[in-house]
Amino acid sequence: MADRSYLDWPFLEPRHRDLAARVEEVAAGLAVDHADTDAACRALVTTLGAAGLLEHTAAPDGRLDVRTLCLAREILARHDGLADFAFAMQGLGTGALTLFGTDAQKARWLPETRAGRAIAAFALTEPASGSDVANSTMTARADGDGYVLDGEKTWISNGGIADVYTVFARTGEGPGARGLSAFVVAAGTPGLEIAERLETIAPHPLARLRFDGCRMPADALVGAPGAGFKVAMAVLDVFRSTVAAAALGFARRALDESLARVSTRHVQGAPLADLQLVQGHLADMALDIDAAALLVYRAAWAKDSGAPRVTREAAMAKLFATEQAQRVIDQAVQLHGGDGVRAGGIVERLYREIRALRIYEGASDVQKVIIARQALAQFERETP
Repeated sequence: MADRSYLDWPFLEPRHRDLAARVEEVAAGLAVDHADTDAACRALVTTLGAAGLLEHTAAPDGRLDVRTLCLAREILARHDGLADFAFAMQGLGTGALTLFGTDAQKARWLPETRAGRAIAAFALTEPASGSDVANSTMTARADGDGYVLDGEKTWISNGGIADVYTVFARTGEGPGARGLSAFVVAAGTPGLEIAERLETIAPHPLARLRFDGCRMPADALVGAPGAGFKVAMAVLDVFRSTVAAAALGFARRALDESLARVSTRHVQGAPLADLQLVQGHLADMALDIDAAALLVYRAAWAKDSGAPRVTREAAMAKLFATEQAQRVIDQAVQLHGGDGVRAGGIVERLYREIRALRIYEGASDVQKVIIARQALAQFERETP
């Protein structure tokens, strides 16, 4: 049984505890067949939509509750990584519409994604620009009363199964970050092609997208022309903390499995749990998890409390939670011995699933740069 004492922390309200109980109930009843990743994700979106959980991933009034998103991701990740993925991508994929979309764009897509009838994707990364979003080269050329999109996106989650993509392209209002715009593009639009499906160590639906003369009407623009970088950063400012929450869920599951293992596995006539070195590992794991949880829910609370940006807090949460979750899971593998690396085992699956979280939505080294720059900027502001 995972620790739930954090639900009584002052960062959370009674409604969040109610939500956690509901997510726990739904997650415990999931039966995920990992043999077919695409089919599993489609089924999960349908199930989560029918259960009402996807209502929290998008909001017609533009207000997302980050603590709710974090709690849901943490609990779902603890039960199954694909369940967390299916939930998270509905929010990330429609985040731009929630925060900047027109009433018509919201009316067209949000009821569908919130009900689990449509799958969403967030198309930002390019072959030559991952963390450096301002270096994007895909273009959206103004043409008559619309735009023509040309270029490629890669490592796009839900690529190949999504019904709608939020796509970022260069419209040229200025150099670098000032010349990007966001567009909502329906799957099946002429000129949009799934160029390649991508396989990873922890299977998820991923693809490289090619846009070749993809003509979009003017009302496909999300936000103002040239405001795409602002749109992308605002979305990531919300969802970066939730990546940390997913890592926290993986780490909690790893600790749970380790506690069960050392309590029942005997060495020289006594449980592994009696060994002081094992107890030291467990203490480190519990400490890392609680410290990560404090950072995660601080960042989420700050955003929900009205902070316009939580760049520093979210970066700290993502960096620490994902790095420490990797360490916790590695210790879990060690405590399981040979069974820890047996294909198909829970901790072996966690070992594969955690690795990508240290890369996507801002790699760990990028988070360090963000944190350092924030600290330097504060020092400069406060130094006479």
